[in-house]
Amino acid sequence: MHCRLLREKRLATCRGSDEMKADGPMHEASIMTQALAIAEEHAKRSHATSIRRIGLRVGVLAGVVPDALHFAFAALRQGTMAADAELGIEEMPATFVCLDCGSISESISMAFVCPECGGTTRLDDGGRELELAFLEVTNDV
Repeated sequence: MHCRLLREKRLATCRGSDEMKADGPMHEASIMTQALAIAEEHAKRSHATSIRRIGLRVGVLAGVVPDALHFAFAALRQGTMAADAELGIEEMPATFVCLDCGSISESISMAFVCPECGGTTRLDDGGRELELAFLEVTNDV
């Protein structure tokens, strides 16, 4: 199964509540609440009895801290179809182009220096993903 967490929906969720304006993992808690709801919706549609694994893709420029997502998942999964599930997070790199030598590089950090010549780079593609990439479910029928 595959579905996508839309960036616009995430931002609307965060702006809609005073709680979400606080610093810390509240932002990731909101995202994880949404991811769990979408995962449960898809699992129920496939007549699953439980969710065994949830996989997320998180881009380096998405403004999301993977460790905070893990923390939120551990706290929020209780009482859901994902109560015993594992969370996998794939960090997606951003692609940069060097303005001096033209080389293309990927990075999972916020490094804006060309690894080839030390020149200045600009963002070319990627790094903004925030996706519910896959679900592994159990159908005990």
